[in-house]
Amino acid sequence: MTARIHNAPASVAEDTVPVPVREDVAPATSAPFSPDGRAVSSGSGGGEIAAATTLSAVRRAASEWPRPASCRVIAIANQKGGVGKTTTAVNLAAGLALHGARVLVIDLDPQGNASTALNIDHHAGVPSIYDVLVDDLSLSSIIRRAEELTGLLCAPATIDLAGAEIELVPMVARETRLARALTAYDRSDLDYIFVDCPPSLGLLTVNALVAAAEVLIPIQCEYYALEGLEQLLRSVELVREHLNHALKLSTILLTMYDARTRLAAQVAEDVRAHFGHVVLGTVIPRSVRVSEAPSYGQSVLSYDPGSSGALAYLEAAREVAMRNAHSMAAD
Repeated sequence: MTARIHNAPASVAEDTVPVPVREDVAPATSAPFSPDGRAVSSGSGGGEIAAATTLSAVRRAASEWPRPASCRVIAIANQKGGVGKTTTAVNLAAGLALHGARVLVIDLDPQGNASTALNIDHHAGVPSIYDVLVDDLSLSSIIRRAEELTGLLCAPATIDLAGAEIELVPMVARETRLARALTAYDRSDLDYIFVDCPPSLGLLTVNALVAAAEVLIPIQCEYYALEGLEQLLRSVELVREHLNHALKLSTILLTMYDARTRLAAQVAEDVRAHFGHVVLGTVIPRSVRVSEAPSYGQSVLSYDPGSSGALAYLEAAREVAMRNAHSMAAD
């Protein structure tokens, strides 16, 4: 892979640059945003009205969002930590569920952050994805319904999952444990399954790649963002060649975009130049509200639907849904 960031300045200039959005994709909103991540109006006191108006306009398009002909299984992976994998899994799932889709989030990270964000109990001893992978428990027996939205489900992770990779090593067909569990599970009532991967390329992530048909990679708009990406892409290619011929890199999402820095624009430009149409037109800005939402057991769409992060993730979810429609039309 040739896309790299060279000669990054020791200090980043603080002059503002525009958010890079492809010309063929409409921006999530035309409202400006304040430093705390809320939509505001250019007039005094109009912030809440502007945010409500923008969100209402997006919600009115709910009927225009297509649902897939069959359930899409998407692994959200990047071995680099802190790039927004869990945040992306939770908020894309919430955005799609908000518009009528039926979505399951499988928490495959021992930290259990996706379970926390969806307010699903995941203390030690709770039936979890660990029991599915190691003890052959059925997936249906551990799935819990998220209180936040109708149609949003979660398969929780507990701390027991931290030892799963060691326990899986001596097992036969250890790379296909999750795929077999999904095959046995009745997915006819689901539209999307998002698998939130841990920040590694170990057996848990390999299980996710074998079980999924698509890979979504969140990339942080910061220096070193592309470091290690080549290794991840090589792993995806190896899994496609030897274990899952249907696997493809379908989506890249730019996260933690800071419009105050030139570096963020440079990273976004490099990623778009290298991966082209695979990159979503929407970028996810840095937002205080996105960081706060999990501590309340909510997605940012419920916690603060007028914030920049909520509007961006809602637009990203729309793109994911619309891309499905385009692919079906191509078929």
